[in-house]
Amino acid sequence: MKTAVMIPQSLRPVRIKLAVWAGTLLAAIAVTGTCLAQYSTVPSSMGNVQRGLPSYLQHAGIDQNLNRQLPLSAPFVNSAGKPVRLGDYFGKRPVVMAEVYYSCGLLCPQVMHGAAEALSKTGLKAGKDYEVVITSFDPADTPQLGAAEKQRFLSWLGDPGAAPGVHFLTAAQPSIDALSQATGFHYVRVAGPDGKMNQFAHSSIIMVATPDGRLSKYFSGIEYQPRDLRLAMVDASNHRIGSVSDLFLLYCCNYNPSAGRYTVSILRVLSLAAIVMMIIVGGILFLLTRKPKGRNFPPPPATAV
Repeated sequence: MKTAVMIPQSLRPVRIKLAVWAGTLLAAIAVTGTCLAQYSTVPSSMGNVQRGLPSYLQHAGIDQNLNRQLPLSAPFVNSAGKPVRLGDYFGKRPVVMAEVYYSCGLLCPQVMHGAAEALSKTGLKAGKDYEVVITSFDPADTPQLGAAEKQRFLSWLGDPGAAPGVHFLTAAQPSIDALSQATGFHYVRVAGPDGKMNQFAHSSIIMVATPDGRLSKYFSGIEYQPRDLRLAMVDASNHRIGSVSDLFLLYCCNYNPSAGRYTVSILRVLSLAAIVMMIIVGGILFLLTRKPKGRNFPPPPATAV
């Protein structure tokens, strides 16, 4: 008598398990790599800006007064010669700020050029997503000088239509002092080549403030990372501007005040990678444990006697 033997369906091959772990590992690498690709270098600290300076210039530094309220009621004069208040440029959008003096022929133009170049690469628009406020700490500067510097800044920015969102201001000494004390920006008057005390020693700094006038971020140097500047504005706006990828990077990265930039938060990246791994493993286990739908198998052959 011959009988038909029904062979049960075999277990999944081992290679499927390997694929599960490989997929999980790739997901973790992808999550980590996204952040590390953006922030793979560690720049020098902002505290290094003052190293090597003569003793009389040690006071021309910067104190990071994060979350300090700016003097929004302080009177200024815009580049058109119209009296304004600092608070006229706050309330709706984050503000990118710099303190310079318009007759400077060395550092200040580099600060403004670096800011304009970085802003042009952020993908955000002045007057729509943010405001630019440049103030002079030299009471001798005039609105006419401010107007000329504004036109030069707009040419560097590469967006003439951004003029309504770019503001160059001058002021008397009390307003200058109120702003510099709030921002922690210190400068020292020094002698120029002609021996006259008509120049200043100061730090190269740009700042980002919240719409309600609180200092949010500081960036040092004369070249600024567009991605850092964009994230700072997104963060200062309470995430009212920007994209989903900006929010993802803000979660993966923390602002480092001593470095003056965003750096990767390893713990956050690992936690996010762990969540991704759990989702992938859970999804695959769900698929593996699902019962197959009923299939119409052919009847077994008749038993031979």
